[in-house]
Amino acid sequence: MNTTHDLKNLVKLGIDMTNVDFIVALAGNPNTGKSTVFNSLTGLQQHTGNWPGKTVTRTEGAFSYLGHKYKIVDLPGTYSLLSTSTDEEIARDFILFGKPDVTIIVADATRLERNLNLTLQVLEITDRAILCLNLIDEARRHNITVDHVKLSEILGIPVVPTAARQKEGIPELLETIHKVVTGETKCNPYRVNTNFRDIAPAVEKLESKIKVLFPELPNTRWIALRLLEGDQKIIDAVRSGEIGKLIFEEMEG
Repeated sequence: MNTTHDLKNLVKLGIDMTNVDFIVALAGNPNTGKSTVFNSLTGLQQHTGNWPGKTVTRTEGAFSYLGHKYKIVDLPGTYSLLSTSTDEEIARDFILFGKPDVTIIVADATRLERNLNLTLQVLEITDRAILCLNLIDEARRHNITVDHVKLSEILGIPVVPTAARQKEGIPELLETIHKVVTGETKCNPYRVNTNFRDIAPAVEKLESKIKVLFPELPNTRWIALRLLEGDQKIIDAVRSGEIGKLIFEEMEG
């Protein structure tokens, strides 16, 4: 079985991994129908609590598909992953350090441009993602057409149109999740070009040092960029050597 999740960090997050084959993260802007997508996938198999050490609600659910058992974690709705709020911090660190087997990004098909900022930030962290183009029924009602095939080619990840309230596209979403987590579908995510002349040498130098110090880190380039941007939490975690445990030990405390 082709799993990529970090079992140790997920358990530290309070995620019960008993009889679970794959972990799915559900991300998205507020008001994109993310909760409806979650409910469509999980039905009544849900559990609600708080993220350890936080007052933010954590909702997780379960579903089975083609003989595999999935746990899906509904991340806080955010507009970015820049860690300027607790919600953003939780979403970012779960994707980066929990390493879910796939991250589903729920976007509003009627306001796609507003949602692409978060999409591109997620793709900087993970190479296993699906864009769920939700509210496609509302888009049709407003004569908005999105070429999801072309969008998939540009982003390098599967794009699945859905109208979750009507269950439209949910079977296709389940099939796509299965193909990504099992490796049948390979993602080649688009990454914003950050090789600017002024910072390229600094990024390269930092990344090479990070790779030596933390060889298991999933995205050293992203960490290097966060260091250059002055992300204090990342700076402190690198200095202390606790980058691999960033949010989880804090939560345990």
